[in-house]
Amino acid sequence: MSNSSRTPAALDGIKVLDLSRVLAGPWCTQILADLGADVVKIERPGVGDDTRHWGPPFLKDGEGRDTDQASYFTCCNRNKRSVTVDMASPEGQALLTQMAQEADILVENFKTGGLKQYGLDYESLRQLNPRLIYCSVTGFGHDGPHAQRAGYDLMIQATTGMMSITGRPDEEPGGGPLRVGVALTDLFTGVYASSAILAALNVRHSTGEGQHIDMALLDVGMAILANQASGFLNTGKVPQRQGNSHPSLAPYQDFRTSDGAMLLAIGNNGQFERFCEAAGHTEWSQDPRFATNPLRVRHRDLLIPMMEEVTRTRSTAQWIALLEDKAVPCGPINHIGQAFEDEQVKARGLAVTLPRDAGDGIEAITGVASPLRLQGTPPVLRRAPPALGQHTDEVLAEVGLSPEKIEALRAAGVV
Repeated sequence: MSNSSRTPAALDGIKVLDLSRVLAGPWCTQILADLGADVVKIERPGVGDDTRHWGPPFLKDGEGRDTDQASYFTCCNRNKRSVTVDMASPEGQALLTQMAQEADILVENFKTGGLKQYGLDYESLRQLNPRLIYCSVTGFGHDGPHAQRAGYDLMIQATTGMMSITGRPDEEPGGGPLRVGVALTDLFTGVYASSAILAALNVRHSTGEGQHIDMALLDVGMAILANQASGFLNTGKVPQRQGNSHPSLAPYQDFRTSDGAMLLAIGNNGQFERFCEAAGHTEWSQDPRFATNPLRVRHRDLLIPMMEEVTRTRSTAQWIALLEDKAVPCGPINHIGQAFEDEQVKARGLAVTLPRDAGDGIEAITGVASPLRLQGTPPVLRRAPPALGQHTDEVLAEVGLSPEKIEALRAAGVV
């Protein structure tokens, strides 16, 4: 991954006006920014994106002391330029309209119809810039009886049934529905939105016309139910929570070891046979009750306790060493600190630190590298996540405002 501002990138020359905040929209625009697009993030003067204040944890200054800037914001705002504009003011609306006329892509996550009062809705802006690709991210979409509802990841995880298949069964200790440990629906919506934008960009090469993209957290939340949804739709059987085991594979779950736990992800008969041989129990793979995966799933209540009696006899590290050269998927259950210490994570360079010179005492910010590994046009590291309004003067000068005009707008509270 390059850190040079002159390294060619896949989306060089593409301008993105980012009116989104929190996670789903910013996750989308960070993907575009990592691919080289010039993303200008619009924030409220003096306040900024809500996630700037979602702490603890907070970023630390050069002396190691907590600042008032939450680390949450940094996970999805790398490579962007921050500009503060009050879109409720006529002058602010005029500025944003001018910027939209020069943009290739606009991303927003206001409630349905929320930007129309500012003249920043798709229908208004397409009259001024027919090439504009306008991506809206909402909770429930732009039509249907719930279109006006605000959408939050936790609500979507509950509504779509994601929580109903996450966690241990009710009858087990700690049983009950659980949310996924990160805002999964927001993140997937950002990924789907970036894919839709790139598709629309390709269409524009042929037609010269932009289009509106309607991304809904609800739609994405239903889509990422994946095999659980297809199982229900084709059988009518409602999936249930079953902890770390898999509804269609066995053994495919966590197992206790002598010093903790490990993960076994056995997906075919050959892997099962090799595990049984390594564990000293070839009779399991020869047992007609366990001969195939469907049979192992059917008889998992017999198989899993037998296996766990054996897995408890070795440490996690010993099991990994035993199975590593036998093509049996086995690994530790790390906490995040251990994950970043993993030798493969280090070899892939997945933790990246960028310097920040914003005059706020925060000298550098560390984040997770882009997982997009394009050989010819790799993701770029051009800017650390910005301080609030860090690039206001720079960007407004690019759209033709004089220093005097910018200072007047600042004095009036417009920027």
